Amino acid sequence: MIRSKHESLLGVTESFFRSYLQHTRGASAHTVRAYRDTLKLFFLFLADQKRKTVADLAVDDIQSDAVLAFLDHVESRRGNSAVTRNCRLAAIRSFVQHLLRQDVTRAGQYGRILAIRNKKAIRRAAIYLEPEEARAVIGAVDRKSRHGERDHALLLFLYNTGARASETAQVKIVDLNLDSASVKITGKGGKQRSCPLWPVTVSELAALIGESDSSRPVFLNRRGAPITRFGIHTVVERNALKALARSPSLAMKRVSPHSIRHTSATHLLRAGVEINTIRGWLGHVSLETTNIYAEVDFETKAKALAQCDVPDVEKVPRRWRDQPALMDFLRTL
Repeated sequence: MIRSKHESLLGVTESFFRSYLQHTRGASAHTVRAYRDTLKLFFLFLADQKRKTVADLAVDDIQSDAVLAFLDHVESRRGNSAVTRNCRLAAIRSFVQHLLRQDVTRAGQYGRILAIRNKKAIRRAAIYLEPEEARAVIGAVDRKSRHGERDHALLLFLYNTGARASETAQVKIVDLNLDSASVKITGKGGKQRSCPLWPVTVSELAALIGESDSSRPVFLNRRGAPITRFGIHTVVERNALKALARSPSLAMKRVSPHSIRHTSATHLLRAGVEINTIRGWLGHVSLETTNIYAEVDFETKAKALAQCDVPDVEKVPRRWRDQPALMDFLRTL
């Protein structure tokens, strides 16, 4: 239980990050940073509103009206989207749930914060490449250049596995099982999944790693150090730009490692792979996240429609407003 007035916001914040997020929940470093940034912004805003220093803030200062004011601030003053607002709220909710577990005497105070709803946001359709566009990007690599072999293997790996840029950067040679044509990928929260590899991907990776130490990362940068997710973005964007001559339609799309991830999922769906298998392939926790690919892929919808019988126009029931008996009934109410 949190006993003293200032007891502390510091203490409970430390336990939230160290005991709960990192150990109990096993959150990824990315999640920890995102929650850290949200609470830093919130505490600074709260201190300004209360006209006190952050060190003087107390748990009693964390009220629903303050949270609502902060959410309005991130939209109106910081220019954040509704999606970002909802992400900030999710971080604060998680923190407040931790407060509630530590101190049930303030259940009412915390409950009002937890009752704050997300703001409805427009969900943009996932950007993905058509097969010929994906081939154009991968084929744009100059394989005669010094680093062409790595770039080609990297793009093949991204398309084959649907791995995130951060996951790809972390893959080590020991994670590869080229004999069984598979790779072990470590995703968010340290969760691991196994992904099959095409023969061409196996061949490219085998040539890339040679007899290197199994403890080193598969993909290195130009200086021989582990490639970063920003470096992977650069490789993708550079070759997407080169592919424009071969596939002009790419000019209408923002090609990134994540759009290649969307491409992998969409092409798996078109190939008839069951949606729950795709969820495991991509490392999604929730099937709801994977369902966006079922929504955006028009080709799959068109194929499904083609398998349906065209309704007989003569058998279409009358519209409700053409049914006098129904209208008469409604007038009696």
